Amino acid sequence: MLSSLLEKFKFDHRLLHLALAALPFTAMAQTKAPAPLDGGTLTYAVVQEPTSLVSFLDTKTDNRNVSAKVTEGLLRYDAKFNPQPLLATAWEVSADGLKYSFKLRPGVKFHDGRDFTAEDVRYAVLTQKKQGPRGRITLANVERVDAPDPLTAVIVLSKPAPFLLKALSSAELPIVPAHRYADGEPLGSPNITAPVGTGPFVFEEWVRGSHLVLRKNPNYWRKGFPHLDRVIVKFIRDPAALSTAVETGEVDVAQGVALADLERLAANPKLKVDDSYDGFLNNASFLEFNVENPVLAKPQVRHAIAQAIDRNFIRNTIYYKRTEVVNSPVPRVLADYYDDSTFHYPFDVAAANRLLDEAGQPRQANGQRFSLRLSYIPGAEFKRTTDYLRSALARVGIKVEVVDGDLPTFLKRVYTTRDFDININGLGRLFDPTVGVQRFYWGDGVRNPLIWINGARYDNPQVDALFRQAAVEVDAGRRAVQFKQIQQIVGRELPVLPLVTVPSIHVLNKRVHDFYNSIDLAAGDLADAWVEPKK
Repeated sequence: MLSSLLEKFKFDHRLLHLALAALPFTAMAQTKAPAPLDGGTLTYAVVQEPTSLVSFLDTKTDNRNVSAKVTEGLLRYDAKFNPQPLLATAWEVSADGLKYSFKLRPGVKFHDGRDFTAEDVRYAVLTQKKQGPRGRITLANVERVDAPDPLTAVIVLSKPAPFLLKALSSAELPIVPAHRYADGEPLGSPNITAPVGTGPFVFEEWVRGSHLVLRKNPNYWRKGFPHLDRVIVKFIRDPAALSTAVETGEVDVAQGVALADLERLAANPKLKVDDSYDGFLNNASFLEFNVENPVLAKPQVRHAIAQAIDRNFIRNTIYYKRTEVVNSPVPRVLADYYDDSTFHYPFDVAAANRLLDEAGQPRQANGQRFSLRLSYIPGAEFKRTTDYLRSALARVGIKVEVVDGDLPTFLKRVYTTRDFDININGLGRLFDPTVGVQRFYWGDGVRNPLIWINGARYDNPQVDALFRQAAVEVDAGRRAVQFKQIQQIVGRELPVLPLVTVPSIHVLNKRVHDFYNSIDLAAGDLADAWVEPKK
């Protein structure tokens, strides 16, 4: 029933009206074996602690994964990215693509007892349009949000946004309670660190540096869910300690274990390693060049650095072959848009040396040409990549000073103080180039800096114009041409060098069932998850 309905309504953006509220959520979950059991606690360990517990104005992965358990979006998505009801039960897109009308789920209450209404949708959408790192792009064409009645929200656009129906998940565009933010600065709201939402779990406590606790929402609108009584998220920064914790049964699920430990953990009969691909985030690592640096402002120097780097070494040695080399910022899975024709920088030390000489950067008496400060986003594999890059660039006469720090330090250094020359970043390419890839190159990020937008400070009016055209283009063929032109330009100019995909690997105790229930994997809501009692 579900597949036939979804095929019938498959993304006709002019006449799309899905009334799927009566369909079971379990139709989109993983195949289940025994019947789920109610009760119990799931202990979930991660390497990185969130900086916010709601991904309202900071969509960092660690924030998203917690936020979606507490705060819901209008839609969720199955494994093929077909939209499913969540806080919206039905929706319709006008023939001109400028009006998205949502019927909201009746009887839904926030965890503090207040009713969920269209006013909350209005606040969430308009605030993220103004201040969200991705919302500034995703929602750029939003003109207003009408609320003709408490259970109807109408997003009105000034221009079409052909990707909008894919951008309304809980983690990507959470609907927060407007009354918790009032008229103040959103980032100063208490809801950032003690969130109130409509989701299956209620925030209980956050002990910084240690753990956070979520408990079952007894009044959740989806009757009979969630199955779990509590979710405890532990922060274990040492990947080796994280592996030990899941191996000994101290935790039920671990994300961020040392890749070197996966073979051993996979052999444990009590555990399973899940390396499902996150088709929502499409995460990858990139080397960003600070093009405000006079040396790096020359594309020839950037090309030389690219050819001094063996990305296959990064894949094979640093990521233990659990990842793929990336040859374009657009994910290969978006086949209609993909073009890697100008990202051709094979590992060639001799060519790198020649390019540097031609760029007017000869070796000095000490063998060095120049020095660079290398920053990196916190993470074990990112750190190991910096160690490799320092060695690789030394071979072509570039001295590298690694500057490190925690995540707040990283964000300030890259997006505010600009105290770096090259930067290893982990970025989600997402489900559409307008939403994910545009921000890597968006000139607006130079004039209006925000975290996660254009760390390179690349500014090309032609690229911006093509992105603006693609953002409103409803003809799929023309849109594909625009995205391919963008890739050809940024592949030649290379302000950002794609490195490898970043895997989303979880190690789970086999007592845990249905940990994922949406395309965004760990950013699902855990409403369907359940655990067998310990033996």
